[in-house]
Formats: sequence, structure tokens, C-alpha cells
Amino acid sequence: MPHPLVTVVIPTLNGGESLARCLACLQLQSFNDFEIVIVDNSGSGVAAAFRRPATVQVIENRENVGFGAAVNQAAEKSQAAYIATLNDDAYPQPDWLAALAEACRNDPAVGMCASRIRLANDPRRLDSAGLGIYPDGTTKQRGHGAPAEAYERAEDVLLPSGCAALFRRAMLDQVGGFDADYFLYGEESDLGLRARHAGWRCVYAPEAVVDHDYSKSAGRATRLKAYYVERNRLFTVIKDFPALLWPLVPCYSLWRYAHHALAALSGRGLASEFEQGGESAWRLAGIVVSAHWGAFKALPRLLRKRRVIRRRTTLGALAFCKLMRRHAISAAEITSQ
Repeated sequence: MPHPLVTVVIPTLNGGESLARCLACLQLQSFNDFEIVIVDNSGSGVAAAFRRPATVQVIENRENVGFGAAVNQAAEKSQAAYIATLNDDAYPQPDWLAALAEACRNDPAVGMCASRIRLANDPRRLDSAGLGIYPDGTTKQRGHGAPAEAYERAEDVLLPSGCAALFRRAMLDQVGGFDADYFLYGEESDLGLRARHAGWRCVYAPEAVVDHDYSKSAGRATRLKAYYVERNRLFTVIKDFPALLWPLVPCYSLWRYAHHALAALSGRGLASEFEQGGESAWRLAGIVVSAHWGAFKALPRLLRKRRVIRRRTTLGALAFCKLMRRHAISAAEITSQ
């Protein structure tokens, strides 16, 4: 029996109605050469107890191993030529997989494909049309909050959002898959930049439409998210950025922190949401310090990984800087999301 062309991997913590709706949407796909693998990170067997089609496979973990490790587990068991990642609170439209598969098969240099991800509570607005990058390693959704019809052109983008993306197996095999050390947030940024170093492209497929309950699982502004977002963007800088950019990173970070502070004072942005949730600005500062300490403790391991990336890179420092500038986002864009 031939292997399916695509394995769709859905990591889940909670199962529930969101996962049921996600699976129901996959059953309506116009493209049918795929299999579904749920990776249960709940540690309590929520997927095994969940009513699902018999063809849906389940990998059950005793604890939460994180998003990247969950996807890697499914990819290792799969023989498909493409691995699609899908959040359990993301609901693909019927032509989602067909559009992604077509975009990747049209060009063998394409290693990643980004979806047009809309906000589930308001499909007239975008969650993302790929990811952009700020010079301190922070990545954010391209077009977040913009009208959904504003990004209708297929084009190269820097990175896909792991919420709903397609990855070529040959690319994953070459660069080593997701880095499980990220655990939560930013793992697709690191994977995407490693793929870029190895010469792979990323395309945005506007016909691959998904509706997403944005930050429903982990929340928009929590201690957990703040820590991992900050620590993991440092991981990405250490692993993937040319060393000549490292001295500039703290300057850009301070500028971003200043934007967060100004937005919080005026009651806007994620820093303001953090404070409205009962947390103080001092608590947020402490999380930033803790994130830096976490990155420092991981430095020997990160540098070993960096050496592997540098050995296979096809991008010089100047080409990497040009790539970042082409897909840059501003500090103001980060603080507004």
C-alpha cells in the first residue's frame, strides 16, 4: 500500500471541542492523499479517550514534550514526503492541503509553505500570512489584524507559522527537524532560519486558508509565554544569526522594551495585557532576566548546534542581513500585537 503524500501532525494538550472541530475540517479536505497523527502531550490520555475517526493515529506521551518534539515524533514514524503542522485550535478550509501541496510540488527548492491564517472570531482579519523578523530575533505574524483580503498574492516569505504549515521531508531530514529544546514558541522560527541557511525557500499560499483561535491554548499574555518567547528568541540569535549582528541585538532589544513600556503606559499592547492580568511591570522585568539566564545556561549546547548550522550554510553574513531586511518587522509592530 503506497504511503500518503502528507502527514498532518496535530499536537494537543486539551483535546475537547477545538480538536473535534479541527478533525471535522480535515475530513472535508478536497485533497485526500494524507494521514492524520495526533500527538497527545496531555499526560492524561485525552486523545485516546477522544471520539475520532479510526484512521486517525495517536502518539501518547506521558508528559508534555513540547510542540517541536511532538512534531518530530510523528515525522519519524511517517513515510510521507511532506509534514503538515496544525494547531488543535486551527480549522482548515476545504482546499487548505491542496493549496499547500501544490505550492510545494511546483518548485523543488521550496522547503516550507505558509498558510493564510485568519482569526477564527473574525475571519475578515488575518492572524498571519507567514512570519517576519525583528533584528533581535523576535518573530511575529506578518499582517496580523489586517484585512484578510490584503494578502492575496502568492510570494516568498521568510518563515511559516507552525500553526498551519507544510514542510518538505527532504528539508527536515537535511536540517534536523524541530529543536526540542525550544519546548514552546519560536521553534518554527529556528527551523525556518536553519532551512534558509541550507538554501531552502518558503512560499506563502493564499489559497491555503485556516481559521485560528489565536492564543486560545496558552493565552496571549502569560508568564509562561513571556518567558519562552524571550528565551527562545535568544536561542535563535545564538544559533542562527551571523556573529557580526550579535553586538546590535541588545540595542534593538532595548528599543523593543521601550516600545512595550510606552504601550503599557497608554494601556495598549501585550505588556498592558500582562499588567491587566494582575502582573506587575517588575514581574515582567524579572521574566526577561530569567529568560536571559536560561539562554546563558544553554550557551554551550547552543554553540555546538550553531557550528553544525554554519557548516551547512549557503548564506554569507551579508546575504543573511539582506534576507532579514527584506522581511523585517518593526518594534512598533511587535508591541501592537
